[in-house]
Amino acid sequence: MQISMNPSEYSYASGEAGHHHAYLITPLLEFLPQQTATSSQKLRVLDLGCGNGSLTRRIAQQGYEVVGVEDSASGVQCAQQHAPECHFIHASIYHLPFADLEGQFDIVVGAEVIEHLIYPRELVRSAQRCLKPGGRLILTTPYHGYWKNLALASCGKMDQHFTALWDGGHVKFFSVSTLTKLLEEEGLTQIHFKFAGRIPYLWKSMLCSSVVGMD
Repeated sequence: MQISMNPSEYSYASGEAGHHHAYLITPLLEFLPQQTATSSQKLRVLDLGCGNGSLTRRIAQQGYEVVGVEDSASGVQCAQQHAPECHFIHASIYHLPFADLEGQFDIVVGAEVIEHLIYPRELVRSAQRCLKPGGRLILTTPYHGYWKNLALASCGKMDQHFTALWDGGHVKFFSVSTLTKLLEEEGLTQIHFKFAGRIPYLWKSMLCSSVVGMD
């Protein structure tokens, strides 16, 4: 598939953590396979759509070897400045340098990225190519479900929440059912969810862990 990259990009001015890290970081780290101090080799993590590298750096601080990929030149520049212990690649998720990445990682993370992609299936396929057999894909994305959407509609917040006026904003809106179906169709197994932010069924985001090449 030939996919054109969006000519616009996010602009980053600092390496500060995003607001969503406050509620995502704890459940996300719980999904990561344990990296023990006695391990002879660090588990390798690929952070797809890593932005300014703030999450990449936080994962590396837990003892993992982390590579970040980001399509924003300013994001890569900030990441390199604030997380020198990590390696960063300036590339689109749609056009990854597989010669360097294919089959090299134990874990791929895509945090609050898939909802921005016109072709979200390509993120899943690219992640699988980068993972070792039995590797783990961890995705986070805003949560959407019946009760949350009903609450938004009842409060007159639908236009604000699903705004079409945010350039580069969200273009896909996943529920547990639709994200599960996408992953299953692409052959991933052992699909598990966690939820973060706000109160049950009005969650801000959901986190999903799945495994490549295992039943």
